Amino acid sequence: MSPASAVFPGDRRRSSRHLGILSRKVARSFLKIGAGLNTWREPEALELDLLKQIVDVVPAEKAAIVLLPQSPGREPTITGWDRQSKLVAPIPVSRTLITTAIKDSTAIFSDDVTSDEQLSNLSSLTKRRVGSVIVVPLVANGKTIGAIYLDSTELANPLNRDHLEFVAVVAEFASMALDRARHLQSLKQKNLLLQNALRSEHSLIGCSPQMSQISERIARIARTEATVLIRGETGTGKELAARAIHQNSARAEGPFDAINCSLLRDTLLESELFGHERGSFTGAIAQKKGKLELADGGTLFLDELAELGEGPQAMLLRVLQTREFQRLGGSRTIRVDIRIIAATNENLEEAIQKKTFRQDLYYRLNVISLTIPPLRERPQDIPLLADHFVQIYSRKNKRLVRGVSEEATSALMRYDWPGNVRELENAIEHAIVFSSTDEILPEDLPEILFGSHTGEVTLGYHDAVREAKRKIVRSAIEQASGNYSDAAKMLGIHVNNLHRLVRELDMKSKLVDFGRVAPGSQEPTASRGARVSRPL
Repeated sequence: MSPASAVFPGDRRRSSRHLGILSRKVARSFLKIGAGLNTWREPEALELDLLKQIVDVVPAEKAAIVLLPQSPGREPTITGWDRQSKLVAPIPVSRTLITTAIKDSTAIFSDDVTSDEQLSNLSSLTKRRVGSVIVVPLVANGKTIGAIYLDSTELANPLNRDHLEFVAVVAEFASMALDRARHLQSLKQKNLLLQNALRSEHSLIGCSPQMSQISERIARIARTEATVLIRGETGTGKELAARAIHQNSARAEGPFDAINCSLLRDTLLESELFGHERGSFTGAIAQKKGKLELADGGTLFLDELAELGEGPQAMLLRVLQTREFQRLGGSRTIRVDIRIIAATNENLEEAIQKKTFRQDLYYRLNVISLTIPPLRERPQDIPLLADHFVQIYSRKNKRLVRGVSEEATSALMRYDWPGNVRELENAIEHAIVFSSTDEILPEDLPEILFGSHTGEVTLGYHDAVREAKRKIVRSAIEQASGNYSDAAKMLGIHVNNLHRLVRELDMKSKLVDFGRVAPGSQEPTASRGARVSRPL
């Protein structure tokens, strides 16, 4: 290598050898960098702050931090900073220099690239007319995790050896912090995956021929990488089917991320899907990774697909075609390895006719179609599902409920379940809260289950049960002088369940004002000595 350039072994750079280069400005920069390393926790924020501090001392036009992927098969991450625009920007780093610095754990420097025999042949430098360059490896715990890259086209003020010394010292201090930040982020993501798994306490359950067929199809679909469109009414378990496909696929160790397309619109939805750069729209105060990027290596589930607007549909189509996208406000193309599973309860064919859904997107998504049947078409699954939910919510509510009585099961079987499995789940949780025995009885179930039966005996029976509940609750509140916490203790239930019971029995509007309202509650409670003045 010519006299204009030099290569330094990374393990020979010790901060104690470079104290002589410190000026007041450099010393202040070291103090700011040290404070930042102890403050920032998100890797991207830490990298960006570090680059800003470096270019405040070093006259580099473009700066970047390149970090090797933590998992094999992934691309390195590059965070770039452009001095002129003062914005986060994609930086065209020299991959040859980065690879050499990381592989050999060496710092590379040249203050005259055009005169250097080795560097002048690198097209990534010559095309941009780079005049000087610095590349310093980042080494943490004896392992090279990446590199700091700086270059400049300014010939009158090139990068020099003092700048190299400064960056080498910064790299020593920053390497451990960068590695720690990435490790913490990885732990957070794994923790989020575990929390999502815990929240999904139940899976597809059923003994009906329809569910047996669904299970067989899921097993076959999981072995492929095909895009899947899941159809079915609200509450049938479309997300559970998507999770089952993911958990039985080769991507099971990767993330499963879900987004409900009906909850967000336009720019916010695009930001959730694709992420955004800082300043890309009002309120975008920091860079944010989207669901597509977070699901890299795993599966992305798009629920309520028909609610996608025209803009997100076009962007999603490109992702399906290329597996590439750009964050909002960004110019760097990001490539991801994801499987997309979509779901809808709408008729997409009608939406295509109405011009509200793209036909080309429909064909891209509908490679494999899976339809989850409504609960009313598979009534033999109801007892099995009910017992399953009893086990879950008896533990959750700390109640000793062993099952559903025959009478209550018959009531469950007679109901049409327009809300499907989700409605059944809610009904069982409701029954667990209000049951007073070790099994669920008909009177413990929501009143709506009996609304479709017009027989006088049935209505009379349930009206009598409802009135009996009102008397019990009224008596407890009277004895507790209107104090809901004390009344709940008398009834042997949680105070939140008492509030819920009052609403279920339509008693709230009939309660007298006992003189004050408990903090955080809409229910009246009694001041000392107050009594109920009239019947409920």
